[in-house]
Amino acid sequence: MSKQIVLTGITTTGTPHLGNYAGAIRPAIEASKDENVRPFYFLADYHALIKCQEPARVRQSSLEIAATWLALGLDTSNAVFYRQSDVPEIPELCWMLSCVTAKGLMNRSHAYKAAVSENDGDDPDKGINMGLFGYPILMAADMLMFNADKVPVGKDQIQHIEMARDIASRFNHIYGEHFSIPEAVVDEHAATILGLDGRKMSKSYNNTIPLFETEKKFKKLINKIKTNSLEPGEPKETDGCTLFGIYKAFARADEVAEIRQQYAEGIAWGEMKKVLFEKINEEIAPARERYHALMDAPEHIEDQLQEGAAKAREISVPFMRSIREAVGISPITK
Repeated sequence: MSKQIVLTGITTTGTPHLGNYAGAIRPAIEASKDENVRPFYFLADYHALIKCQEPARVRQSSLEIAATWLALGLDTSNAVFYRQSDVPEIPELCWMLSCVTAKGLMNRSHAYKAAVSENDGDDPDKGINMGLFGYPILMAADMLMFNADKVPVGKDQIQHIEMARDIASRFNHIYGEHFSIPEAVVDEHAATILGLDGRKMSKSYNNTIPLFETEKKFKKLINKIKTNSLEPGEPKETDGCTLFGIYKAFARADEVAEIRQQYAEGIAWGEMKKVLFEKINEEIAPARERYHALMDAPEHIEDQLQEGAAKAREISVPFMRSIREAVGISPITK
């Protein structure tokens, strides 16, 4: 039986934080060890260029993200771990897919429509580049290059999978069956972690807790998490509480039940922050040490990415050859 192909991309524009870890990285690392699945994980550095025009930031983010995944135990013997830009067949496929994709489909992209809605004046497209407009096609190329069966996404990304399905079906209709049709996988139970200010943890809100800060800085950030003014001894609600939400993402069910009881009994916020720090630190401390060792040895990270790129291109090179043949781009004489 052939292995199911599962594909995940990580945009290289920021430093991995607790929300990334609990919501996406941790479950993906576990999935990388499933022998019935062939996972593809890639650093989406071409996607980063859409919104980030700071070369040093893109390079640093690529390094930090790769070090994070490796430190947390990504099984690179089973998973294909690569940098998007190391597989030149992907942008080539993106162009071919662009040539069968209706502009109207791109007009309906949520990200494009949101950007248009923020514009005032006579030009609705002011400040919008073609990268933003067409990036669902690059996402489709990422998936279709390796004929991904499943693509884990958040609810806000479902539209991109639907677009990739439309694009694949259109190409198959014109040129014959070349692409399998990917399916979105949405984990309804995935943890959504709130940040320092009580909003969803996101680099765009500047409210994140970087995953591998030093232990001292990590503790300080936990202590900065916003709480209400209830005094020790006053019963506290767990619903909507940032501290409880983060704790729940790291603790066992019996531990969560115990903390819930302590909330009812009026646990002090300072005590809860101490409990939260110790729970998270217990889980990530070993990986933190590996992370800093990897950051001091970038050549090892690069070797891992090049090894992953070689595995990816064992698939992409012959597959792209067949796609060129299908569209009529091939040598005149055999």
